Amino acid sequence: MIELKDITKTYGKGDSLFTALYKIDVAIPTTTTAAIIGKSGSGKSTMMHIMSGLDRPSEGDVIINDKALSELKPRQIDKFRSTEMSFIFQAFFVEANQTCYQNVMLPLEIAKVGRRNRRKRVLEALSAVDLEEKIDAQASKLSGGQKQRLAIARAIVNKPKIIFADEPTGNLDSTTGELIIKLLFNLHKSIGATLVIVTHDEELAARCSMRIYMKDGEITRIEGKSKQPTATSKKTRRV
Repeated sequence: MIELKDITKTYGKGDSLFTALYKIDVAIPTTTTAAIIGKSGSGKSTMMHIMSGLDRPSEGDVIINDKALSELKPRQIDKFRSTEMSFIFQAFFVEANQTCYQNVMLPLEIAKVGRRNRRKRVLEALSAVDLEEKIDAQASKLSGGQKQRLAIARAIVNKPKIIFADEPTGNLDSTTGELIIKLLFNLHKSIGATLVIVTHDEELAARCSMRIYMKDGEITRIEGKSKQPTATSKKTRRV
């Protein structure tokens, strides 16, 4: 379970103060597929960063599987992310000058997985995304779709409990994007992870069992699988 309790996030001070998130309350049940939907500037990526511990809230708390992130030191949060979570971004963020093997091995190295187990797990991850034949290929030689599949392999190699995907098809054509989405949902089922997708695509959001709609840093409504009542927008003062 991922719980956000009374989360507010502000940037700046005084006249330059900006409220990116305001009084966010939401719970995403374990193994759910959840979409965070909104236009650019709605706060959806900020919410994902807070949810995953990449950023700290100004107020409120994030609780993941009964563990409050506010009680963890930065080093503990880093370790928690490396073992419990993975990330897929629109821009791929693969290491172009490294091989597919080296790219996928990185999370295992960070998590201090023994060398003997690394190659087996890398092969399993690459096989899951149909890139096993590219294991020794340089990432720079891959197509856009292959780079995103490589990013997914890297994301699942540690068998995370939570996968965060921020506009995962934003840099892909519609055909390749559809293949990537099918792959993500199939992997969600096979490894039993919670899948959280940040998107502005209503068709993609409709495939998720839970949909969290955002506007101007607030949740306007929640649809689908949820363990709390539908959110109502708070009409108190925002900066």
